[in-house]
Amino acid sequence: MYNILICDDQPDIVNALKIYLAPEGYTLYEAFTGREALEIMENNDIQLILMDIMMPGMDGITATAKIREFSNVPIILLTAKSETEDKVLGLNVGADDYITKPFVPVEVLARVRSQLRRYAKLGSRPEEDRGLITIGGVVLDDRTKTVTVEGERANLTPTEYAILHLLMTNPGKVYSTKNLYESVWQEAALGSEGAVAVHIRHLREKIEINPSEPRYLKVVWGQGYKMEGGK
Repeated sequence: MYNILICDDQPDIVNALKIYLAPEGYTLYEAFTGREALEIMENNDIQLILMDIMMPGMDGITATAKIREFSNVPIILLTAKSETEDKVLGLNVGADDYITKPFVPVEVLARVRSQLRRYAKLGSRPEEDRGLITIGGVVLDDRTKTVTVEGERANLTPTEYAILHLLMTNPGKVYSTKNLYESVWQEAALGSEGAVAVHIRHLREKIEINPSEPRYLKVVWGQGYKMEGGK
């Protein structure tokens, strides 16, 4: 079963999330500052983090950025409705998703399960040899869940990998942000499509020589995104 770290400076919120998640059989760790979260990450095998943005000392944005220096574990931000800019900033530094307070238990469980499924898939090795997917200088090996660009390893998060895998297995096909969100997150896109644009930008930074003039990950204005051969 999975180990989940809950980090929030409000004990009531930590306890509420534990009540939602405990019946699922997860092993739950708790932290009340970003620094405590880092210490737990360094000493335990954590598969998912629920991270509050606004905390004294080291906030959730800073903690997320530091965690991304050594781990691709899924991170779901815990945000208030008024923290729109912070949500975007959190996604920019490597968070995978966010949940807005006050929480709806079914949404918490759905997002946690979705991220864990993606993380498990990224870390697994299927028995069937699916071979390599190559577009230009980008090579995706779905056996080892790795991506290289011109021979250099691209360090992708599980969400970034899932988006790239979908686009590379359907070259030339245009996916709207809604289609991408529902295909990758495996849930209805109810105002969360903005997360897709952030992850696309991250992907471009990792697979494109010049992200402002992408060779591979193209936008079709007014329609969505597609993967091309890089000519």
